[in-house]
Amino acid sequence: MFADFLKRLTAPDPAPLADGDARLALTALLVRVARTDGDYDDSERSRIDRIAASRYGLTPFEASKLRGEAESLEAEAPDTVRFTSAIKEAVAYEDRIAVIEAMWQVVLADGVREAEEDALLRLVSKLLGVNDRDSALARQRVDPDR
Repeated sequence: MFADFLKRLTAPDPAPLADGDARLALTALLVRVARTDGDYDDSERSRIDRIAASRYGLTPFEASKLRGEAESLEAEAPDTVRFTSAIKEAVAYEDRIAVIEAMWQVVLADGVREAEEDALLRLVSKLLGVNDRDSALARQRVDPDR
C-alpha cells in the first residue's frame, strides 16, 4: 500500500514532502519510537493521537486514522537509519526539532524511560540532522525535571 510513498521518500534526491505525506512520515517515526521497547501500549497510542491532533489541527477521529496509517507505514518502512535519513531530506529543520520533542513525549507517555528508547532518540536526532543542543532543549521542554 505504501510502496510508492516509500520509494519516493527513499529516492536518491527526494523532493520535499507535501504536508500530508510529511505528517504521515513523521507520525510513522513516532510509532517506531513507541514500538522500540516492545510494549506499544494505549498510553503511547493516545499520546501519538494527541500530538497529531494538536500539531496538525486534527479531530480525534482524524488523528486516530493518521496513526493507523502511520502504523502500517512504519511496519513497511526500511530500517530506522534509511527511513530517518529520508525524512531528513524531505522535511524542514524546524519540523524535525518538533518531532524530537514529540518523540520524547511518546517515550515518556508510559512513565518509563528505557535505555533502548534513549539510544534510539540519540540516533534519530543525529540522523534527522538535529544538533545536540536543539535535541537536549526539546527533551527539556517535555521533561523539565531531568
